[in-house]
Amino acid sequence: MASTPKWTHSLPTALFDGLLPKLAVVLELAQKAEGTTTPVAKQALLQATNDFKYTLAQAKDYASTLAGGDLLVEEQDSVVAMLEMLKQHKQQQLIQFALEVGSLSTIAIPNVSSKMEIDSTASTPFASGVQF
Repeated sequence: MASTPKWTHSLPTALFDGLLPKLAVVLELAQKAEGTTTPVAKQALLQATNDFKYTLAQAKDYASTLAGGDLLVEEQDSVVAMLEMLKQHKQQQLIQFALEVGSLSTIAIPNVSSKMEIDSTASTPFASGVQF
């Protein structure tokens, strides 16, 4: 029994996109005028069929390892709706936090600037040969 691969990458769309063309090749070879009468035609059909079966098995393995793949469509919709509500709630929390931080910074800035003293000699660059 083959082990199920652990898919850690993003969705392999090329794998799924390749299924239909491979099936078309199998059908095309099966419906040719020579059909399966010649050994070459039989071999081509066998190779195309095996290629399709292998790719289909890979796609099934991948699909079975997708998170949430065991949920019904209604259950998936429920999870999506819950996540959208959670997203909105988090956005509201961020907006509230930003408003509170903004109001704190406008309150704090006048107090800090009124108590700050500036030492002009500390910020004056020293030029060589010039004495104060």
